[in-house]
Amino acid sequence: MAISQVRRLVISRAPSIIRSRSLTTCRSLSRLVTEKDVLVEGIGNGTSLRPVSSLPRPSGICRSSSMLKLQHGTRSFSSEAPLHAVVAMPALSPTMNQGNIAKWRKKEGDKIEVGDILCEIETDKATLEFESLEEGFLAKILVPEGSKDVLVGQPIAITVEDPDDIKKIPSTLSGASTPEVKEEKSARQAVDKEGKLQKTGFTRISPSAKLLITEFGLDASSLHASGPLGTLLKGDVLAAIKSGKGSSGPSHVSKDKTSQSTQSLPQTPGVSSSGSRSSDSYEDFPNSQIRKVIAKRLLESKMTTPHLYLSSDVILDPLLAFRKDLKEKHDIKVSVNDIVIKAVALALRNVPEANAYWSAEKEEVILCDSVDISIAVATEKGLMTPIVRNADQKSISAISTEVKELAEKARAGKLTPNEFQGGTFSISNLGMFPVDRFCAIINPPQACIMAVGRGNKVVEPSIDSDGIEKPAVVTRMNVTLSADHRVFDGKVGSSFLSALNSNFSDIRRFLL
Repeated sequence: MAISQVRRLVISRAPSIIRSRSLTTCRSLSRLVTEKDVLVEGIGNGTSLRPVSSLPRPSGICRSSSMLKLQHGTRSFSSEAPLHAVVAMPALSPTMNQGNIAKWRKKEGDKIEVGDILCEIETDKATLEFESLEEGFLAKILVPEGSKDVLVGQPIAITVEDPDDIKKIPSTLSGASTPEVKEEKSARQAVDKEGKLQKTGFTRISPSAKLLITEFGLDASSLHASGPLGTLLKGDVLAAIKSGKGSSGPSHVSKDKTSQSTQSLPQTPGVSSSGSRSSDSYEDFPNSQIRKVIAKRLLESKMTTPHLYLSSDVILDPLLAFRKDLKEKHDIKVSVNDIVIKAVALALRNVPEANAYWSAEKEEVILCDSVDISIAVATEKGLMTPIVRNADQKSISAISTEVKELAEKARAGKLTPNEFQGGTFSISNLGMFPVDRFCAIINPPQACIMAVGRGNKVVEPSIDSDGIEKPAVVTRMNVTLSADHRVFDGKVGSSFLSALNSNFSDIRRFLL
């Protein structure tokens, strides 16, 4: 009789179970919890009993803006803790697998209203605000402010609906990380000789292998694991010691012996007897999440994209004269970079083959419908590339205004994903520094980036109106294309540079 009642209960409440995993309320789910905290769930024609703690907890949802809307996971039931919700670190971009807690806006015990900002999360792209869609109270902060490299899916806070439940949350309650998160942590970390954590290629390590690594001062990241489930065994470490692989310097155990042996050796003038620098002769500079992603992307770009470099000098005098006229006659202030953006956009419109990218799936060139120019902006956290969309259709003054707004938002970390994701062509301008020319690295999935150097006055022969050759002073600026050779061949690259030179030499082309 009891079994049939359970089956009828499962059939009548099955839709509620499905909805409770994606909605923010779990009242229908709570009706199915028995006194032993077991969830009754129907599978096919049978019945299954699952612990509530085994249910997946969605971490949240993200919109295309700098404001992240928080969606709490399913409520947790426990004999020790009251009804509560675990808030997990969300994935705010396709490339994000970890993030930093920049600042907590709410404190433990604070009331949370709909629309309140819980915390600021530093991702691989920008700093986003974590906004709540539910009312409640922040019962416990699991990850403190300033925490680095918090894995996606890792619990960061606990919320409750009743303020009286805040004191009932056990101090030992820390949320349950998913098996995938735990496995990723163990796979990426192992204890080195200093007791710190370093990235490795194995998931587990035996005690004897760990002792040998500490004793001989080996680099754990270079060791290969042959044990089951990626376990590093004692034999793996001994094999590395025998082959000389993984040595990273003298171990702590042998330091005393080394110092004694060096004291017995004759001193050479001008050479330190220790042969090593003191520990305070350098300083670790921590990387921001953005800089880590930049380093990874640039390395991938150089390794996977065949770079083609094309360089040319353009004459700046017509551009400078045009800029001066705009300021004196129309009181419009624009920078050289603003005019360069416009000139590049028109050149891409005239040479559509250059406004394209390589599709790895289709293994063919895809032409872009719009001309969207990414501008490199240096910030304290790293290089950001906000986008001027449809730059070929905008006036120079409109481009100038938009670039200033985007640069301010980039430096303040307030860019929305739509303002820095995408783009069909990049420009990196170092003309304001004493840099004559340089080569930039392509920003995938784009196929080209143009490096702009400073303008230099040079003397070169010119023919005047009388047909007589005379020396003249002109301002030349170097531009260098770094292009994906799968998209750009010599013809496409030379056609683009020819169109760009024409735009610089005759500003009236901007009106066409």
